[in-house]
Amino acid sequence: MNFTRWSARLPGTQRRAAARTEQTVPPDRRSESPVPAARAGHPASAVDGLPTREVLDRVPALVALVHGPEHRLAHVNAAYAAAFGPRAPGTPAREVLPELAELGLLPLLDQVLRSGRSRTLKSRKAVDGRSYTFTCAPVTAHGDSDAGVLVFATDVTDHAEAAERLRASERTQRQTAVTLQRSLLPQDLEEPDDLRVAATYQPGGTEAAVGGDWYDVITLGGGRTALVIGDVMGRGVRAAAVMGQLRTAVRAYARLDLPPHEVLQLLDGLAVEIDANQIATCVYAVHDPNEGRLVYASAGHLPILVRDENGEVLRADEPTGPPLGTGGWVHSSGSVPLGPGATAVLYTDGLVERRDQDLDEGIAALARALSGATGTPQVVCDRLVRSAGVTADHDDDVAVLVLQHPARTGPAADLFRNAALDLLGGVEAAPRARAFASGVLTSWRFPTELHDLGVLATSELVANSLQHGTPPMRLRLRRTDRRLIIEVTDGDDHLPRRRRAEPADESGRGIDIVATIASGWGSRRTPGGGKAVWCEFLLAKR
Repeated sequence: MNFTRWSARLPGTQRRAAARTEQTVPPDRRSESPVPAARAGHPASAVDGLPTREVLDRVPALVALVHGPEHRLAHVNAAYAAAFGPRAPGTPAREVLPELAELGLLPLLDQVLRSGRSRTLKSRKAVDGRSYTFTCAPVTAHGDSDAGVLVFATDVTDHAEAAERLRASERTQRQTAVTLQRSLLPQDLEEPDDLRVAATYQPGGTEAAVGGDWYDVITLGGGRTALVIGDVMGRGVRAAAVMGQLRTAVRAYARLDLPPHEVLQLLDGLAVEIDANQIATCVYAVHDPNEGRLVYASAGHLPILVRDENGEVLRADEPTGPPLGTGGWVHSSGSVPLGPGATAVLYTDGLVERRDQDLDEGIAALARALSGATGTPQVVCDRLVRSAGVTADHDDDVAVLVLQHPARTGPAADLFRNAALDLLGGVEAAPRARAFASGVLTSWRFPTELHDLGVLATSELVANSLQHGTPPMRLRLRRTDRRLIIEVTDGDDHLPRRRRAEPADESGRGIDIVATIASGWGSRRTPGGGKAVWCEFLLAKR
């Protein structure tokens, strides 16, 4: 085939080379060219003065010219032959150009031939180990039977290798952030006596989607449990590091047994010190089984969802303050019922936020999913994640914390008991409290040693309250499947402290005695004013 009579629509580099060639060819030689004059304005007019073969061989890129429905080879230039070896003209491309077949270019040639429009296949690695971007352009001749395709391959190996190095670096950074994130999250959740909890963390699937989501469960003693979930704005190792510092601080502040809003107040100041440009959202909540409520404070975080025993879902919206790290805000606490049979969900925005959906719609969808989610906390957690459509390639990280206050019946209910006595009448309340504690502990069938220790601890706590506290005073005994808890409340907010009494001192030994005989003790201020002092004894495992 005499392919020099074709008018080739040359892409990119060929057009520029042809334009330079046209400028160097004298006008008298153009009339002697064996190539017919092209239509006015056609790009191929730039090569009228040279044979097409010579033009293509001067192109540094790889060029192959095929024609007909079988894409029979007309010519490969010198660069193509140097890369893949010489090729015999007249043979179908499927046989003579196997490197193109392996890259899937043959269907592309069919498309170009049918449509008459150019197609490009970006950055494909060929059999010679190098990467090329292939552009296939239609070539017109005197008849459709001679129409063909010009395959133009640009070597982009350096760009491809640089891009791969960048992707490898991003994967390494992401893996580092994921590893740091997971190591800073609790490896095993604490198990409260009165709650059943489960949590999950799903990192985002994109290279930059590993953020600072975290959660924690902290047993405070006296049967109370703190639950926290938060989200540090930003991505990568920095966000994970800030998250780790905030989570450690939360655990430290929780040991002070402060109200939720005071914990957030301390965290807000710490967040500013860590990084004034870094903000985070957080919810800190405390569950007290004696009150059957979840007391919480929110710093710009999404509302807690609570499903009661009847399946109705309550959205705890208020109060909500600005995120941590903004400073200058006084947080406040709110509460939501969480009695036996209820389930609560704390979560981060990756679970409900979508680019094509309003945030309130995502929260409403989560509430609908929670209303029908039954089973253990882990089952509920998994169902909520699935219902939200969270997959491995999700564009944001997700943290979910589910807690249940189970309704106990039958033999399990016998292991969870409560007894309370109002301390009235002044000093005579002490012997009455000892008698009450002795009767209750006997009815709960505790061993003699534990019975006697419980009565002694009750006597010391009541005596301390009578001496240093103010009415109203109340004694509460509580047993779970793991511990005996003794608590005394009064109207004075001065917290006792343990100290060493001197031999001549007539008082000051009560708290020291309680701390010595009990497994743990503590005190806290109560929301309505006053304080609660408690101690607990671990029960032998059955």
